[in-house]
Amino acid sequence: MPHIDLPEGAPGIVGPLIVYPETEKHLNGLAQAMLRGPSSLSPAEREMIGAYVSSCNECYFCTQAHAAAARELYGSAGGVVDLVLTDRQAAPIDEKMRALLAIAEKVRQDGHLVTSADVERARAAGADDKAIHDTVLISAAFCMFNRYVDGLATWAPHDPEIYKMIGAKLAHDGYTSYVP
Repeated sequence: MPHIDLPEGAPGIVGPLIVYPETEKHLNGLAQAMLRGPSSLSPAEREMIGAYVSSCNECYFCTQAHAAAARELYGSAGGVVDLVLTDRQAAPIDEKMRALLAIAEKVRQDGHLVTSADVERARAAGADDKAIHDTVLISAAFCMFNRYVDGLATWAPHDPEIYKMIGAKLAHDGYTSYVP
């Protein structure tokens, strides 16, 4: 049961965004810029970073929604998302993504944990400044989104088909039209 009055059946972040349109515009705008704007990282990679951070933060709704979006964007290679979520170290990802996820994990815990060595490892693996910037921003923003969703005790469905629909909508429409 949500801590505040939210529309019944509006999952996760959707309920608060419907009730508070003055913040919806800005939060969806931030998500659109981070996850679909210009970047050296693909939208699939950025969604996977968001899903990974959400998983580490134990935010069920955000993990499932963004993992579904990443799977949709990766297409036939979408299984990599689940492997990253279950065991990042063993997942079949390139060294650049491995280094960026390590940075995301540190930002998730405390931004001060990111070291010059972490950034150099990412650069040596092919990450440019934009990829490093985007990883840090996505990790930091998803911590806020996760706490927003969980701090209000929003409803999270457990039907995987709902997340497939949410993921497809996010993958194909982005975030500017996320709330009806």
